[in-house]
Amino acid sequence: MDQKPLRISLDDSPEALRAALSQLREQHKHFVNSELALDLTRGKPATAQLDLSNALLGPIDSHSAGTDLRNYGGLDGLPAAKALCAELLGIAAETAQARLLVGGNSSLSLMHAVVSFANFLGLAGQAWSDEKNQTGQATKILCPSPGYDRHFAICEQLGIEMLVMPLTGQGPDMDALEKAAQDHSVKGIWCVPRFSNPSGEVYSDATVARLAALPKIAANNFLVLWDNAYALHAFHDKAPALASIEHEADKAGTLNQVVQFGSTSKMTFAGSGISYLASSETTKQAFAKHLAKVSIGPDKLNQQRHVNLLKDAATAKAHMRRHAEILAPKFNAVLQALDAGLAGCNMGDWSEPEGGYFVSFDARPGLANKIVALAAEAGVKLTPAGATFPYGRDPEDRNIRLAPSFPALEEVQRAAEVFVNCVQIASLEDALSR
Repeated sequence: MDQKPLRISLDDSPEALRAALSQLREQHKHFVNSELALDLTRGKPATAQLDLSNALLGPIDSHSAGTDLRNYGGLDGLPAAKALCAELLGIAAETAQARLLVGGNSSLSLMHAVVSFANFLGLAGQAWSDEKNQTGQATKILCPSPGYDRHFAICEQLGIEMLVMPLTGQGPDMDALEKAAQDHSVKGIWCVPRFSNPSGEVYSDATVARLAALPKIAANNFLVLWDNAYALHAFHDKAPALASIEHEADKAGTLNQVVQFGSTSKMTFAGSGISYLASSETTKQAFAKHLAKVSIGPDKLNQQRHVNLLKDAATAKAHMRRHAEILAPKFNAVLQALDAGLAGCNMGDWSEPEGGYFVSFDARPGLANKIVALAAEAGVKLTPAGATFPYGRDPEDRNIRLAPSFPALEEVQRAAEVFVNCVQIASLEDALSR
């Protein structure tokens, strides 16, 4: 019963909509009866991507530059790993050793630690919780949305209030941010500046400069939390570049309040990569002082493995081009299905990312949960509707994050067909009920 997607616009007559809805429901029954088991919930690298880094599993010299990599110590990471990560983040080489810390396999762990330390112990100034106790005002963080659910989970766990901020296609709405940041109970902002999760947008140069200057009008312990997770994750060489927030913060005199994060999690082995943090030397040292109570040092053997594999930014970029050869066809399959079934039909809008791990789909208001439920009924798991907003609540119930990286290409194509069918059913039922 496989067929090209039915083309129907909400501008068509009620009679045409009812006839089309009958056909769409029959197709949905076919998908249900096919007993599909497809998963587009998370941006996991595919097995073929992980295979690109199998050289990490080879033998390694346990000594480097006079350091026994098997032993304790080196809290802020190997110098060679710092030099590598500085290139990946675009940190100036002459400041890398002082400003960078290289950790274990999870940048999320570093982010959680930074927010925890800032909240309870103080990082770039007074502890946020101390001020909360003194003023009675809740601690708040600005959350450009749709955004990364795990950022939001950190805030929710720590009792930090999240304020939804709109995105513009070139980053967050800076007028809205600058107004919100004048409230000194607002202590930070989450940013995914290149190929944002899930919108795929790249922050413009002007947005980066204004974000770097934001601490000048905010509280003196405000933090720009710069999660540059997809710094090298472009699908082609002409994808838009990202301006250096370090450079802009140096100019603005705000580097103490800018903390950058990244990792190799979607470059090498997702569960066995290395992560890195960069800020001013003062803030990095403050973080390391707190971290010393938690750790006696990272896995230096794994850091050396990554230095051996990735070597430098040029080698890392060549490595990532091989990732793109695997990923780009899957994203193209999703975009082709959306275009074939939904373009010009008034049933939703979607991103067309040039890198990263997600396609962001905005349904008609009030329909995201229904579409996700229909897809699950047909054997396609999607990220829960609302997950891309603080507290899991999308105020318009519109956004759905699609993650096509992990399944095989054929599975992505089938999942996209199911998704389009579900969007059409939900949209037509909604239109006919009015």
